[in-house]
Amino acid sequence: MEAIRFYQRRGLLLKPPKPQGGVRRYGLADVQRVRFIKCAQRLGFRLDEVAGPLELDSQTDCAQARQLGSQKLVEVRARLHELHCLESMLVRLISTCSESSSPQSCGLIEGMYELASKQPGGSASTSVSQPCC
Repeated sequence: MEAIRFYQRRGLLLKPPKPQGGVRRYGLADVQRVRFIKCAQRLGFRLDEVAGPLELDSQTDCAQARQLGSQKLVEVRARLHELHCLESMLVRLISTCSESSSPQSCGLIEGMYELASKQPGGSASTSVSQPCC
């Protein structure tokens, strides 16, 4: 129920009238709208991006929808590339753990410190789009 209220505050879902002393009733269109929002989120759209596709008409706005989908696809592919890079870096760092001959030194932790020191300003990044590697 909190998600419904959140969507209403964001303007993604209208608030149905509340009968005197009663409970708000949501119709099938409201349920379909919530399902659409959830589907869009699973496809990678942020809530602030969902309003655009919600307002499009499936009969007349296909070109505009295609453009929104294509933009999202570019973002998803960039994110996948970043995740593959992170995966490779983690595999290498983890392998140094098992290869480390010194019980006082962990290759993973030492490698992370080394990568962090190579960052501009010497600080580690917390964003996946700006990995520490």
